[in-house]
Amino acid sequence: MEKADLEELRKRVACGAVLETAGFAVDSKESTRKAIKYRRGDDIIIVIHDGQGWFDPLSDAKGDVFSLVEHLDGLPFAAALYVVADLIGFRPSKLAWNRQAREKAPDQTVPQRWRQRRKPWRGSATWRYLSETRGIPETALQRAIAADTLREGPQGSMWAGHFNAAGQVTGWEERGSEWRGFATAGAKVLFRLGPADAQRLCVTEAAIDAMSLAAIEKLRLGSLYLSTGGGWSPSTEAALRGLIARPDVLLVAATDNNDQGETFAERLRALADEEGCNWQRLRPSSEDWNEDLRMGGR
Repeated sequence: MEKADLEELRKRVACGAVLETAGFAVDSKESTRKAIKYRRGDDIIIVIHDGQGWFDPLSDAKGDVFSLVEHLDGLPFAAALYVVADLIGFRPSKLAWNRQAREKAPDQTVPQRWRQRRKPWRGSATWRYLSETRGIPETALQRAIAADTLREGPQGSMWAGHFNAAGQVTGWEERGSEWRGFATAGAKVLFRLGPADAQRLCVTEAAIDAMSLAAIEKLRLGSLYLSTGGGWSPSTEAALRGLIARPDVLLVAATDNNDQGETFAERLRALADEEGCNWQRLRPSSEDWNEDLRMGGR
């Protein structure tokens, strides 16, 4: 097949078509406009680039529609071509979004956009969302604000900053009552709450869970509460390796109490084994730490 024909076929068949015909379903709660999450049992695939790209958040697998068929079915490239060709004309389901598409990001750097946003204050829309809707107590909120990790997002949403080892903001988790996503053009590294030299590192999947666990533990002395933002990027792994390379560190896998959380926990255990540090699994009683917090911090 000519290169031009391959490009045409790639454009005409979306990754979502492959996934839906393979038994995957959209997880609307965990999806955003730019990253649609598909689930089939324990399998998870994130579709990006308007359906033209994909990645597996629990491995390094990624690519286009052809590599997706190879990944799912174990087929060689030549056979994958026939599978994709058979899907011409199939249209995957579309999500009904409750929020209008965001405007194109301004021509500014990630740090510039972060600096232009105000920190939450008592009674602000973001403060009310975190304290009233999410149940995070004032002590934890004040600590996060003092650490310069929170910003007021649009329409009462929250921006929770991800920072690299040099303390530079690389992006932020965006959460609101009807919105979740990550900063446009931003990079996931780690959300951090607590002393940088802490020996106990608690890794969660979301900044709200990191703050919730911190609140449940009453900001335990010597603990640093972290969030990967639900991903496992090379920059996140590098940041974790840098933190656990210090002597006498305890890496706590405080991920969700579900299949995805267990998979993340196993990756953290493997990382701890590779770096020779101590490891512990800490599970919420319910599915995540924020739910535990709102149920009374059990």
